[in-house]
Amino acid sequence: MNYEELYRQNFETNLKGRYITLNDIEPLLLQFNYDNNVQIIGKSVLGKPIYKYEIGTGKTRVLLWSQMHGNESTTTKALFDFLNLLNGNSDLAKTLLSDFTFCCLPMVNPDGALLYTRENANNIDLNRDAQDLSQPESKLLRSTFDNFKPDFCYNLHDQRTIYGVETDSVKPATVSFLAPAFNDNRDINKVRTKAIQVIVSMNKILQEFIPNQVGRFDDTFNINCVGDTFQYFNVPTILIEAGHFQGDYDREVTRKFVFIALVEGFIKINENDIVSNKIEDYMKIPHNKICFYDFIYKNIKINYDNNKIITNFALQFKEEIIDDKLIFNVYTADLGDLKGFFGHFELDVEEDLYQDSHINVPKLEQKADFSIGNSIKFVNGLIKN
Repeated sequence: MNYEELYRQNFETNLKGRYITLNDIEPLLLQFNYDNNVQIIGKSVLGKPIYKYEIGTGKTRVLLWSQMHGNESTTTKALFDFLNLLNGNSDLAKTLLSDFTFCCLPMVNPDGALLYTRENANNIDLNRDAQDLSQPESKLLRSTFDNFKPDFCYNLHDQRTIYGVETDSVKPATVSFLAPAFNDNRDINKVRTKAIQVIVSMNKILQEFIPNQVGRFDDTFNINCVGDTFQYFNVPTILIEAGHFQGDYDREVTRKFVFIALVEGFIKINENDIVSNKIEDYMKIPHNKICFYDFIYKNIKINYDNNKIITNFALQFKEEIIDDKLIFNVYTADLGDLKGFFGHFELDVEEDLYQDSHINVPKLEQKADFSIGNSIKFVNGLIKN
């Protein structure tokens, strides 16, 4: 299958960038509502509608949800690319719709999406509310799970640019997977094995596109997490984390790989190509590892307590909503040896002197406006031409 072409044909042009809100997806959902299969199932803390979309008539029932964390929008974009595929007239779409029934909650946390926060409007992480069910959004997700009775669950998230893949090569974790544990011992039963086998098929296809850039998320059991709870309830649950691809801070490249993973996984489920034991292959997927900063500047000279020292410092983007727009601002994140860490952008300044308008020492959480030597000026972490 030509996945590049399939993605191009189904790319949702109205969803771009990282700041995806309810206003962006509502018109798209209404276009899909040709058979009363788009419903408002309830409201968020601030009274925003939470939508459910069902499509397909098949016996294998799949529940997918995205933007449980409001600032994690990449999988929402990929989900709508996939829904465009299902709403097309291709043979693949017809096969998937005849064999699957898909139930999607494309934005569980619309308040957090607007505020661009991980939490909801009550400052609660919905992915730690699976037991208390203290929030309206958590209750709606659980009631959808109970009523829909899925055969598979897909928990769709983003992960930060700090994650790399724990291999000999230094590459970002562009996509990461997890078959969540269902108990403290992290045992693998038949239910978890089903999720593992789907992940193995998704990883296999992604290795063709992003070799050594697929990671495996930590599987420490936490019953307060939604995925762990649904796995505990004996439904195979798959976590997908959309991460960083080189230079792709808007995650327009990563969304393609999530789309490809979704399609490949469903094809393999439908072909019943997940019957053999793939646990060993799953365990070979390398763990995620915190080993990246967005910028690292090496071998800078700073005046510190009247002594000149040579050191390194790291900068990190903070995504901030300013005047209803998402702005990437850069702040100092670390200073020192930085052993074991890498930068998505690195520069060796060859012992030139660091200077800024403060104390001429990179200070944590300080906006990254500085100069190196007498000629190179950096504004928001980048060289100013």
